Amino acid sequence: MAEANISFKPKSAAKAAVPVAAPVLVLPVAGMDCGGCVQSVQRALAAVPGVLAAIVSLERREASVRLDPALPPSREHLVAVIVAAGYRVPTGPLTSAAAAPANPWRTAVLLGGPVTLVLMLAEWGFGWGLNLAYQWAAFLLTLPVQILAGGKFYVGAWRQLRAGLSNMDTLVALGSTAAFGFSTWTLFSTGRSSQAHLTHLYFMEAAGILTLISLGHWLEARMSARAGAALKSLLTLAPAVARRLVSGVEEEVPVAKLRPGDLIVLLPGDRVPVDAEVIEGQSAVDESMLTGESLPVEKAVGSRLFTGTVNQSGALTARVTATGESTALAHIIAAVERAQSSRADIQRLADRVSSVFVPVVVAFALVAAFAWALAPEAMGALHQGLGRWLWPAHLPAAPVAAAFYIFAAVLIVACPCAMGLATPTALMAGVNAAARRGILIRDAVALEKSGRLNAVVFDKTGTLTEGRPKVVASEDFRAAGNRVVPLAELAASMARRSRHPLSRTLATLAPGDLPLEAWQERRGAGVEARWWGRTLRVGSVAWFRDDGVDLSAVQTFLEAWHAQGATIALLVADREVWGVFALRDELKPHAAEVVRRLQDSSHELFMLTGDNRHTAAVIAGLAGIRPENVFAEVHPAQKADRLRELQAAGHRLAFVGDGINDGPALAQANLGIAVTQAADVAKEVADVVLLNSDLAAIPAALDLARATLRTIRQNLFWAFFYNAAFVPLAALGFLSPMLSAVAMGLSDLIVIGNALRLGRRGRR
Repeated sequence: MAEANISFKPKSAAKAAVPVAAPVLVLPVAGMDCGGCVQSVQRALAAVPGVLAAIVSLERREASVRLDPALPPSREHLVAVIVAAGYRVPTGPLTSAAAAPANPWRTAVLLGGPVTLVLMLAEWGFGWGLNLAYQWAAFLLTLPVQILAGGKFYVGAWRQLRAGLSNMDTLVALGSTAAFGFSTWTLFSTGRSSQAHLTHLYFMEAAGILTLISLGHWLEARMSARAGAALKSLLTLAPAVARRLVSGVEEEVPVAKLRPGDLIVLLPGDRVPVDAEVIEGQSAVDESMLTGESLPVEKAVGSRLFTGTVNQSGALTARVTATGESTALAHIIAAVERAQSSRADIQRLADRVSSVFVPVVVAFALVAAFAWALAPEAMGALHQGLGRWLWPAHLPAAPVAAAFYIFAAVLIVACPCAMGLATPTALMAGVNAAARRGILIRDAVALEKSGRLNAVVFDKTGTLTEGRPKVVASEDFRAAGNRVVPLAELAASMARRSRHPLSRTLATLAPGDLPLEAWQERRGAGVEARWWGRTLRVGSVAWFRDDGVDLSAVQTFLEAWHAQGATIALLVADREVWGVFALRDELKPHAAEVVRRLQDSSHELFMLTGDNRHTAAVIAGLAGIRPENVFAEVHPAQKADRLRELQAAGHRLAFVGDGINDGPALAQANLGIAVTQAADVAKEVADVVLLNSDLAAIPAALDLARATLRTIRQNLFWAFFYNAAFVPLAALGFLSPMLSAVAMGLSDLIVIGNALRLGRRGRR
């Protein structure tokens, strides 16, 4: 199995790589309670000139801001931006309890839940709603709920108001205050009068609104934590201690003390603490948690080890090559966080709508409230007329009471939480599902582009093929007296000193090293040496044909294997052909199946290669790519030009490549995909990096991207449809404030649950 090379550098949505050396400033942020808060802070920071990227973590209550080294904004400026968005930046780091608090909505639910249940039982079960003693008891029970459970909404709304903004906290605070304030005013105004003058009060609704919305946030936080499980599992892969080898003596040290160049010892069962290179020993290492590969990878001297992988069978001594944020695991974690926090175009549309939604809803609620207060007969008639087709609803008889009732119901049911959650939850679930399958998606824009492709262009060598030629056939033409030494040993000894790819393949045919004299390499032709008085040569057919060597004996072999796209190497002693070898770069396992699956999903398939037309046609035929879709003998500098031609013809294409010369093509494509052995340059410009060696990850990645986009559209449709349908119903009196809170919470759970379905795709 090929050993994965998974180091890479971040890349922005505009194809330009974010410099790894760019400074990162971490700021503690207080006052964030939900995903909407995270998006507000991130949006504010990302708009600051000199900020390359901003990742905001609700769980750690912090913002990681990557700055432009050429023009970095000051810390004070960034702090001012966060404060202007309605949040606080403590002078020191948050305490551990504040940085990772228990679910903050749990207390509100535990306080408000029993109060709401008691009030519901009293009003609906025993009919005490118009009892004066009950109303005073309801006031006393609801007051602490309004202060403690509602406090988070009031604080959030006040911060937004100071910044000249509004969010769902504004709607909840206004709605619950309308219900509680009207009830309190009515109780204190008429509570000393006779029982006959009492009217229905809305303490139960006020407590129920805060409780149900807090419950929705509580469940949202728990479900969002499930959506981030893959990232958390990556964060826990690296062990805390390591065995460092100093002057032949092992000592256990914290991983933080390791430095590049240190020697570490790994025993069977140990998890690799840092990136390293094996200098002694052999073993198999389980890299499944990092790359998705199910089979262990064999490691020997010179092999690379990656943080978080598990040593299985043998003892290894390795030299540390990278620690901390320089490790491959750290790069992957950063990329997953960046992808989860990035903004797709479809999300920016939702952001623009949400930014004006709250003021519009408040205005609509005020208009509806004044209509019920000033024209109760007309509104009542409209309500009764529609009630014949909808459902019966009981409204307060007093116009002012009905106005507060309607005002609260509209504000609560219109909370745009589902709209704000629609895209981030689906993106988080989709990115994590991809990570579990060994597919690293750069950002939300890459995920969005993946779902809009209609063509895939493959590089040949190292992408569709293994990139390492193999000897697929050989034949010995020596006379019986010359067969003392095996043909494979002769060819291997001749080729062992050469660095040419074909020579390196021949060198693996047999062990040992025969005594050769006057060995030399003929560039572009082959190698030559003296052995027991004979001149041995191993090289290309053209070399010997030009030299006049008689090739008639091997002509049948040459024709048969040339037709199959193989490269032929001859072993000639003096001017007599002793042996012939057919070498071919084999198609990767499942490559033909991958091509078929992509074609079945309506993708046009192309192949782009610098190899000769005959070999390219053979490989394309084996893979199942149509001959007219093969571009052969293409110079590396011309690959991007070929892609531009395809794009001009209407193709939205992905390019799959692995080499340094594929960089321009990966950047030119609508979506660049770098395979596991790709050079770092290729990975810098790719949108998607496949961490495992199976090409089947490509259709899996595109399928997952389409599913994620489909989920986002479903979520946004539901969020918009929900508001479009339920806000008018609440304005016309068909939804009480309590039912509005239930409907709003249900909408949030539907959106999150729909997004979490993507997680099952990551476990297939």
